[in-house]
Amino acid sequence: MRVFVLDKDKQPLDPCHPARARDLLKKGRAKVFKRYPFTIIMQDRSLQDSVVHPHRLKIDPGSKTTGIAIIQEPTGRITSALEINHRGQQIKNSLESRRALRRGRRNRKTRYRKPRFLNRKRPESWLPPSLMSRVFNIETWVRRLRKLCPITAISQELVRFDTQKMQNPEVSGIEYQHGELFGFEVKEYLLAKWGHNCVYCGAIDTPLEVEHIIPKSKGGSNRVSNLTLACRCCNQKKGNNPIEKFLIKKPEILKKVLAKAKTPLKDAAAVNATRWELWRRLKSTGLPVETASGGLTKFNRKTRGLDKTHWTDAACVGKSTPKRLLLNAVKPLTITAKGHGVRQRCRPNKYGFPKAHAPAAKFFMGFQTGDIVKADIKKGKYAGKYTGRIAIRHRPSFVLSAKPFAKRGLRRKRGLRPPLREHTSEQKIDVHPKYLQTIFKADGYEYQAN
Repeated sequence: MRVFVLDKDKQPLDPCHPARARDLLKKGRAKVFKRYPFTIIMQDRSLQDSVVHPHRLKIDPGSKTTGIAIIQEPTGRITSALEINHRGQQIKNSLESRRALRRGRRNRKTRYRKPRFLNRKRPESWLPPSLMSRVFNIETWVRRLRKLCPITAISQELVRFDTQKMQNPEVSGIEYQHGELFGFEVKEYLLAKWGHNCVYCGAIDTPLEVEHIIPKSKGGSNRVSNLTLACRCCNQKKGNNPIEKFLIKKPEILKKVLAKAKTPLKDAAAVNATRWELWRRLKSTGLPVETASGGLTKFNRKTRGLDKTHWTDAACVGKSTPKRLLLNAVKPLTITAKGHGVRQRCRPNKYGFPKAHAPAAKFFMGFQTGDIVKADIKKGKYAGKYTGRIAIRHRPSFVLSAKPFAKRGLRRKRGLRPPLREHTSEQKIDVHPKYLQTIFKADGYEYQAN
């Protein structure tokens, strides 16, 4: 992945190759400005003395993971790629747990209050916190990336599926029904709904065909609620037989298929509920915002021969996608939303009764929970060097979650290469703050370079 570059006035320049960044740092012409995403700041160059090319920020919003790609428009080079893991489900579970505790407490009359009238009003565009967290994460990173890269336009996948095309294919005649993207819209929806395997035999990594649950010769329709995915072998075996007859020896699969046929997609509903709020916030940036559907994204990815990942989907969003994308050696930065801590001062047990009180101070000895640190432990059971996130305690003993380096092999002869090092599994250790050095302050996210 390319390295972000700022001029001496902190204005974004074109990202550069990592080898170029190392050379600038070695010569002293640049300094490290930020570690995640890695950014350098020039000491002897300004924006007026540089040639800057326009870049387009492309976003593929998802319920659990959102893909982001930055493309240099004149060349079609993907300069940066990110994958943001949301914490919407975690927020929903926490709110449901809190609601259950409060309900139980009121029913026990341990903290009685009179019922409230349902007269509290919400804004017109109100969304629950679990959904708004997804919007906030994307908005935050759009704002951060604009400060690091000369972005002049944004592309957003506004809808995952064109439901009008799927529900009523004859809405605008035969041309609309059999348009170039119609099959991609339907197939993309079915893959997300039924998974990437045959619903009858469970075969994976095989070409799947769209199959009618109730055959058209038996009165079935082309609606998506009557469509599923099957491999060619199962599709031919079933033919125009009723599904009850075809799966007579597999009652569990039959029950599953019939129950799921008309079940809505939870993840698709989450994306659809937040799409317009995200679009409004992107428009408020003042940049031109291009919108497209998921069917067009898949069409672009297939025609360019790319593997399916979140960031490659983002790179293929919209009609502005170049015919040739340059993505050699691009490795996405995985970003996981962790939040900024809890405001709850009184910590309850599983029954809702207080068990502890959290200190009001957020920092201790200059450290904060979520800081990424280097640890150099000289002696003891955990002697060695570590890099990872810390969770502070209000005493000189922090919890460090890190992957230590383990030596493999020894140098026995002069002139051999240094011993290779391999990562072991992540572990949590207690460490004294005197061994720690902060390399990245907590900002609510966890980072992992692939």
